[in-house]
Amino acid sequence: MPLLEVKDLAVRYDKAVILNGVSLHVDAGEFVGIVGPNGAGKSTVLRAVSGLIRFQEQMQRGTHGQVVLEGEIRFAGERIDALPAHEIRKRGFALCPSRQRPFRELSVLDNLMAGAHLSTDAAQTRRRLERCFALFPRLAERKDQVSGTLSGGEQQMLATARALMYDAKLFAIDEPSLGLAPLIREEVFATISRIHAEGIPVLVVEQEVGQVFRLAHRNYVLSQGRVWGEGAGDKLLADESLRACYLGTL
Repeated sequence: MPLLEVKDLAVRYDKAVILNGVSLHVDAGEFVGIVGPNGAGKSTVLRAVSGLIRFQEQMQRGTHGQVVLEGEIRFAGERIDALPAHEIRKRGFALCPSRQRPFRELSVLDNLMAGAHLSTDAAQTRRRLERCFALFPRLAERKDQVSGTLSGGEQQMLATARALMYDAKLFAIDEPSLGLAPLIREEVFATISRIHAEGIPVLVVEQEVGQVFRLAHRNYVLSQGRVWGEGAGDKLLADESLRACYLGTL
């Protein structure tokens, strides 16, 4: 049984079709990438799985906008597409959204503790805090620093660590390299690889396909709201039509 299974997922904003029949899965222990051009619908997949699309639908009900989500999403065998976002998080789907930024006025430590607000186990929270500091030593050095004064790369590290401060059966991260310098990108992806090495399955959405293909077991290529290819990076790169249309030049 897949850890995460998405079947025929469709998302529409008013009359605009963002996703149209997307199916994918993540098995226990896997590192899976979702790649494709800008505007392909990659981030929408994560928003749908995490419950944020349904939250947006509820917020906009009765206003000028309408959000429609169709399809089936299962996590650890349980259907979750009708659950609110906080219940999906409780079940272990940990999402670090794109452009996620910490609470600027809070310290690094306070931001991390905010990520553990669902926890009722103080000892477990301490262990997760120690793990985050081991993964991101720079955050340990700056734990009392106001988060708004961190560099862009450090803020991405903090957002990633905050997502790990509560139970993570699957860690999903959206565009982790966005806006980062090349050396910082390498550092962030190296940390994501270490998270996976600790036994946490990873689902990453990225436009930087070279980085993802080096790490992921399998990848899905999205374009125009549809899946156009699936497989290991070398298999996808060997498909000249797929590479020319959707993957660009590597």
